[in-house]
Amino acid sequence: MNMGANLRRLRADAGLSQEKLCAELQRNGCDIGRTTYEKYESGELNIKISVIVKLKKIYNCSYDDFFYGMQ
Repeated sequence: MNMGANLRRLRADAGLSQEKLCAELQRNGCDIGRTTYEKYESGELNIKISVIVKLKKIYNCSYDDFFYGMQ
């Protein structure tokens, strides 16, 4: 099980494309390209905790939101 669906949901709820999200991450000191982020959402690549920390700030959400529905 991976958190890709939660990453997609949070991004969609924020009204951001992958490109815009990656630009925001880069402005916050997290050098992630769209291709890498796409792999996070598809579950091909495990997301780094440092990226989750930045996403939490961007989305203004709790860490639980990233792990929703995972057992």
